[in-house]
Amino acid sequence: MAQRQKRSISLPAELADAIEKAASSEGTTVSGWLADTAAHRLRLDAGRRAIAEWETDNGPLTAAELADGLARARALLGRSAAGQPKKQSA
Repeated sequence: MAQRQKRSISLPAELADAIEKAASSEGTTVSGWLADTAAHRLRLDAGRRAIAEWETDNGPLTAAELADGLARARALLGRSAAGQPKKQSA
């Protein structure tokens, strides 16, 4: 089992309520939801840093490279070109 550290945080009431609702709708705890959300944010930040480092070494991504990356991301997420979830065929 993963080792945990207990933390006490203060949140605005509306945010705390929204987090509790989101956690409940996903069948997880507030702690689990916050941990998953924080881990996701850290992965996004690491990706942004990696892109910035790559661009420092290789120059800015071209419009074609950006479009290709966006298309690949949408495909991985099952999204259409308009950014909407793709409809499942029956």
